[in-house]
Amino acid sequence: MSPAIELTPRVEAKLKLMVVDDEPDNLDLLYRTFRREFSVYKADSGFSALEMLDRNGEMAVIVSDQRMPGMNGTEFLSKTVDRFPDTIRIILTGYTDVEDLVGAINSGKVFQYLTKPWSPDDLKRVVNQAAETYKVVKRRTNELNRALRRESLFNAMMSAIRESLNYDSMLPTIAQTVATTLGADCAVLQPVEAGAIKGKPIHYPSEAIDWSLTDNGALRLPVQAALDQLQTQTVQTQSHPLANGDPTQSASNADQTHQGAIDELIVPLVYQQECLALLSLVRRGIQTWQADEIDLIGEITEQAALALSQARLYQRTEAQTQQFRMELDVARQVQADLLRQHWPDVPNIQIQAECRPAREVGGDFFEVFVHPQGDVWLAVGDVSGKGVPAALFMASSISVLRQELAGAESPEPDEAIRRLNRALSENLFNSNRFITITLARYTPSTKRLAYANAGHVYPMVWSPRAVQADGAEASSLEPTYLKARGVPLGILTEWKGTGGERVLEPGEALLMASDGITEATVTNPQLFRAGLPEGSMLRQEGLWELLKQQGSPFDLQQLLATLHQVSPDEQEDDQTLLLLEVL
Repeated sequence: MSPAIELTPRVEAKLKLMVVDDEPDNLDLLYRTFRREFSVYKADSGFSALEMLDRNGEMAVIVSDQRMPGMNGTEFLSKTVDRFPDTIRIILTGYTDVEDLVGAINSGKVFQYLTKPWSPDDLKRVVNQAAETYKVVKRRTNELNRALRRESLFNAMMSAIRESLNYDSMLPTIAQTVATTLGADCAVLQPVEAGAIKGKPIHYPSEAIDWSLTDNGALRLPVQAALDQLQTQTVQTQSHPLANGDPTQSASNADQTHQGAIDELIVPLVYQQECLALLSLVRRGIQTWQADEIDLIGEITEQAALALSQARLYQRTEAQTQQFRMELDVARQVQADLLRQHWPDVPNIQIQAECRPAREVGGDFFEVFVHPQGDVWLAVGDVSGKGVPAALFMASSISVLRQELAGAESPEPDEAIRRLNRALSENLFNSNRFITITLARYTPSTKRLAYANAGHVYPMVWSPRAVQADGAEASSLEPTYLKARGVPLGILTEWKGTGGERVLEPGEALLMASDGITEATVTNPQLFRAGLPEGSMLRQEGLWELLKQQGSPFDLQQLLATLHQVSPDEQEDDQTLLLLEVL
């Protein structure tokens, strides 16, 4: 943290003037000439003048004789340039040696020189001119310092904002940054919410807990005024530890009383007409808050209020996000519970299912239902969109579908889809959504596979045994795509489409997939023999190439692992696979 720098110089009644001459008469004459207009400091040599500067600090004007024993005027003045660059320097010389004058001007930064004997009027004119020059230089220097300090403080505040997005850590950062940079003895920052103080105050330094914004549990009157009026309040008080509350103090205690003076600023941190915090800045002793400092603090606290507002918003957003994540975790678990993870064993049939949403919850779903009559129902569906809205329709769809499939008599798949559309179409249409679904019914006793498709990816049938048996020659094999298909659910009030059927022999398998599989982007085409260019979609042809590369026994999890090697980028859509294999 950068040290505090005064923004306003402490104005004295008289400017300080130093006169340096080894001749006592000249020294006394110079003193008498200027003692009314200046605070005059006398030195009889360059060495004693340097010691005096060490004790008394910067002089407005230095008038020095050139010819002095031990250290001449040029050498003396040159030693003051680095320490006191704003001081105006004048040389008195009884000689007109050009080299001496040039050396004095170059090395000592001399404003002007006068020759002895000098004219009192000329000397006064030159010194007064030097004093006015000093005032101009100091004013410009102070303006530059104020600008640099303002920039430094703004940079410090911006650093605090960048480093402390956490609201709780930003509060002490603001208190420390403002107090340290502006040279306050202590600072108290009290959070405010909805027009009332909230939480514990922040003290800087932390041990400055003796300073409070309250009195007997209530806000002090100037603090309450700052909160109500949203304006900075200034308070000057005496807090002398020896007075013990007695307003009468002896003159001998005057210095101690002066040291006990307290100058307090109470600044509301306001953003969009709302007070976010109250900042009390305290100076003890003779150092008081100047008008330009108060103005600067106002500008700084605007930035601090903006930072607090952003941090508070960030904190609330984080809390809401955390709450939303917890709710999504519950929703994900509920959705996972909706998808059947277990089903009755059916002789000579193996069923596998995998569903991986792109987000916490998704719109893909699958269903496996074994009817009391022995039929095995399989379904894979996809609600348009992603996230929570799609998941809600997904839950509704599963509920209605199960109701349709659980009747006393197993319907034909196309009729089941038609009924499902009647139940869901109004809500889907009003929400500008639709559902694609493929539905199949396998009857083990007859080996009959009946199916219907509402705008979904074509299911495929193939023989894993034949692929394994042919090995390298399996490239000539092709699957059978079940291409009977109608419109998605929710497009029309009455579903339009027809079903299909075929025999599913032992050794054959039926695979249903969602478009999150077939529309995955291929980024590593060299991992399989599909010949697809990089950046293209996998499509069903690429899925078939991946199926042919699978080992025995067939495993959907291994198939998804291979897919993620071919398409390792972030999953863009829900991915669902459902497999029925006749053994």
